[in-house]
Amino acid sequence: MLRLEQVNTHIGGLHIIQDVSLNIEKGEFVALLGSNGAGKTTLFRTIAGVLKPRAGTITFNGVDLLRLPVHKIVEAGLVLCPQGRQLYPELTVYKNLLLGAFPIRGDKKRIQKNLERVYAFFPILQERTNQLAGTFSGGEQQMLAIGRALMGEPRMLLLDEPSMGLAPMIVKQIGEVISDINREMDTTVFLSEQNANMALNITDRGYVLESGRCGLEGPCEQLKKDEKVRKAYIGA
Repeated sequence: MLRLEQVNTHIGGLHIIQDVSLNIEKGEFVALLGSNGAGKTTLFRTIAGVLKPRAGTITFNGVDLLRLPVHKIVEAGLVLCPQGRQLYPELTVYKNLLLGAFPIRGDKKRIQKNLERVYAFFPILQERTNQLAGTFSGGEQQMLAIGRALMGEPRMLLLDEPSMGLAPMIVKQIGEVISDINREMDTTVFLSEQNANMALNITDRGYVLESGRCGLEGPCEQLKKDEKVRKAYIGA
């Protein structure tokens, strides 16, 4: 479904992503592990079209993403839920969710159906539909950010650090909902996380990004047993 071949991304004079190649099949739930500064966010922004690589290829369902503007990538079904949530704090929950429905704008029935689905995953959003997003807690804002991404009916969802800054109980809840999205909506999920424990417990397999390069990769059970992964990301 998603294929990267020898992707290189620079920001200013810094060579952040270096010769990254990876593949994700339809329906998979894949983790991208790495420490702070490893390049995970830059890689996700490159896949989503926000940043353009200097070299390499990125294809999604056989379509060359490097030829598409960002909004066309979203319309193709590849949606990024960004690090830091990036909500509109002065808008209500409902209006933030509507912004995520850009790919299906004008189709009121589909928008309403998607709203109901988001509210089923996150009942608190329905309870507070007219509340300003800026008044939410960090966990509630993350729920809203994921809900907004779902409004566009993504075929693949890129989730960038959804557990960042959240309490352990909220992290567990978010992880369970993401797993449900992968199963119930048949949505392929690519999850970027510093929280390796959470990521490896809910995904099928993973990649480890180190200083902009993909080092280890494999099934999550294998990565959890790897001595290098345990020392760097999990703890002995």
